[in-house]
Amino acid sequence: MGTMDDRPMKSSEWVMNDIKKKITQGQLSPGDRLASVVDLALQYSVGRSTVREALSALKAMGMLDIKQGGGTFVKAPPAESQPMHPGQLYQDLWEGRAASLRHVLEVRRVLETGCALLAAGNRTESDLSALSETLQSMEHNLENESLNEQADVRFHQQIAAATHNPLLGELMESLSQKLHDSIKDMRALWFYAERSSSERLLREHYAIYEAIKDGNAKEASARMGLHITKVEQVLDGKVAMHKPL
Repeated sequence: MGTMDDRPMKSSEWVMNDIKKKITQGQLSPGDRLASVVDLALQYSVGRSTVREALSALKAMGMLDIKQGGGTFVKAPPAESQPMHPGQLYQDLWEGRAASLRHVLEVRRVLETGCALLAAGNRTESDLSALSETLQSMEHNLENESLNEQADVRFHQQIAAATHNPLLGELMESLSQKLHDSIKDMRALWFYAERSSSERLLREHYAIYEAIKDGNAKEASARMGLHITKVEQVLDGKVAMHKPL
């Protein structure tokens, strides 16, 4: 069995499609709790990282809700859309989510590359300490996705604060909810992308931090831009794969 372009499927794609099929065909209902990552890995005879990639993809599609320490649950689609075929409904939800995320990423590219550039020139030792502390928190909690999401959002807001331009800080604050939502989606897409991992994403953040620490404005802006571009590339490459079974 292959994907639409007939290339061999990754194990995570096979696991994702199987769970997705169970949801769209009603074998798993809204509110149902999935087995643990360990149990799913045993059930599908794959590694835990493979299961996490599959769950992250389904989370990005809006089909699962992953609660910190509380398990993974099937999400209920909007009540007004219940009459739709589940597979088509989730496809429509994903395409709308992808379009919205792309718009947010465009705004983030303009705003955050500028923030990184200014932060490299204006940051203080206190700013660097705050950024370093956030990165250490991310590193020490690689397996805790909820804490990592919070630290990820905090890292980007701290870069805006390090510009010492209050207007930029206000702009980032006004976008805080969209920023948080987009980072959740970005992380899910990152983990779904081939060879992506928490460690690799952490290295990207460290690269941005090092350029800011070195005072290299051009490099800091470029690394922030690359960080966002990679997510856009993953998004563009994965939208076509999220078709109803």
